[in-house]
Amino acid sequence: MAKKVAVLKGGLSVEREVSLDSGAACADALRQAGYDVVEIDVGRDISQKLTDIKPDVVFNALHGRYGEDGIIQGLLEILEIPYTHSGVLSSALAMDKHQSKILFKANGIPVADHIIATRGEIASKHIMKPPYVIKPVAEGSSVGIFLVKSEADLPIQEILSAEWRGGEELMVERFIAGRELTCAVMGNVALGVIEITTDLHFYNYEAKYEENGSKHLLPAPVSQKIYEKIQQLSLKAHEALGCKGVTRADFRFHDVGNDYGELVCLEINTQPGMTKTSLVPEIAAHCGHDFVELVSWIVEDASCNR
Repeated sequence: MAKKVAVLKGGLSVEREVSLDSGAACADALRQAGYDVVEIDVGRDISQKLTDIKPDVVFNALHGRYGEDGIIQGLLEILEIPYTHSGVLSSALAMDKHQSKILFKANGIPVADHIIATRGEIASKHIMKPPYVIKPVAEGSSVGIFLVKSEADLPIQEILSAEWRGGEELMVERFIAGRELTCAVMGNVALGVIEITTDLHFYNYEAKYEENGSKHLLPAPVSQKIYEKIQQLSLKAHEALGCKGVTRADFRFHDVGNDYGELVCLEINTQPGMTKTSLVPEIAAHCGHDFVELVSWIVEDASCNR
């Protein structure tokens, strides 16, 4: 009898649309692999839906708040349903960029200097010498990110908008010039490294998800030394936060002429995108794992007490 897999998608976060795409793609691949698949657009009645459906496994394709921050993981622990990706604590830590950077630094993983401040403080004056990046502490998909350039006279005012959903406290992070690189980890193995290029100012939401918004160079055209260092740091970040399953670590690399240049880890994603433009499926395919094999591996890796 085929294993029943409930694919959680959509949800309540600002990353809902991306999650719908990820969930649909994963559900289709799991059906191809022979699983009995039920797709659930997650709302506040998710506990009752899961109790009624009684899945053998939950494939978590949610992104952002409630799905990527330990909350849905805690519910699944209570319901005793095995689930994919990282557990409660590691999900919560990875989603909080401030806390994860503290742990990265403690484990010898280089990070960019940052300050945590309120919206009002950030909008009133430059609290860091430009250029710098403003980002929500606990959102993904580059939602709500602003680059303040070196010539900017005034701080970003958009964060004071009544429509703002990025939280009251934000991170102001020193901008690292150079190249955008990312590496996937699958289990306890670091896979390949991609370089992302875009004609936009930086790798923002539009660059990530709009057609032709970015170009992916795989394998990344960097030295073997840098390539292997990024793989090493990605696995180290995965382990430092106690992550499980598949993760993706994002880096900035500025080649300033020494052995490793300026290489910093920006964050680790415990629920990396699984859309047609997503990076992890592309990296996995380059390493010999097609999409059906990848999502099947993720399902078979599922458990409680992660």
